[in-house]
Amino acid sequence: MNKGKAFEVGVKERLRDHGYTIMAERLNGYRILILETREEAQFSRLLAEQGADVLQCPMFTIHDVADPAPVEAWIARCIEKPFDDLVLMTGEGLRRLLKVACRINAEQEFIRALGKARKFARGPKPGRALREIGLEPQVTTEKPTSEGVAEILARLDLMGHRVGLQLYPDKDHSALIGAITTQGGKVDLVVPYVYDAQAADANIVAAIEEMAEGRIDAIALTNLGQIRRLIEVARARGAEARLREGLAKTPIASVGPAVSDELKSHGLRTDIYPANDAFFMKPLIAAMAAALGKNPPRGAAR
Repeated sequence: MNKGKAFEVGVKERLRDHGYTIMAERLNGYRILILETREEAQFSRLLAEQGADVLQCPMFTIHDVADPAPVEAWIARCIEKPFDDLVLMTGEGLRRLLKVACRINAEQEFIRALGKARKFARGPKPGRALREIGLEPQVTTEKPTSEGVAEILARLDLMGHRVGLQLYPDKDHSALIGAITTQGGKVDLVVPYVYDAQAADANIVAAIEEMAEGRIDAIALTNLGQIRRLIEVARARGAEARLREGLAKTPIASVGPAVSDELKSHGLRTDIYPANDAFFMKPLIAAMAAALGKNPPRGAAR
């Protein structure tokens, strides 16, 4: 053993002697299924850093919109006269907008314009995307849902405000738009990307089979769209019974109340939940490590 490795081992042993847990080893050998949507790459990395064998299941592919002209026009309006308020629904959406702005040589102007708006983020992910360009959200919703954003905006006086609204596809956003217009705001919306769901159906069916065969130690869910998509594909492929069989034998980890409520609406349960109402990825991983550590990984049994 070289000196560097010996030092590392010695440090770990001393930490254990004093009661500390080495997080990087707490999920060693456990096979965790995650359903990739917009920003699950970070979740996958965090799990892998803590020793998990991560099975990534892409649920859909994201593409730029076929016609970029409306997106370019929205960016131009934002630059020409910055919005009073900006509502960001996804981190992916902001990154796609920045990509377009860069392509039309307007990235720095766009960032400066965004900095002048009061910014609302639907949960932590848009906030992270803002910080990547040196900005901060003024308001981050506790509920990372459209309904959570609508609840906050419905309490504000938006009379005469121009509100830039970045949306995501495949959802009826009328309630959110209504919350803004009812308070006197004028909505200027943009949808900077589209989903290609069909391309990922085979991945989802394969993941269902892995759970049904007992080869997954836990499935980790970070947004309610994952649950809806999972059930939608299972029904379309005649695999709903197999899905429910797999979920019955696989611990289900939920990042927070919106996900757990969605599970309950489909007759499913939550087995693992972050402590102290800390509805983020790292607390969820800590909760998974604590719960799964009570039993050996299923792979060890095989």
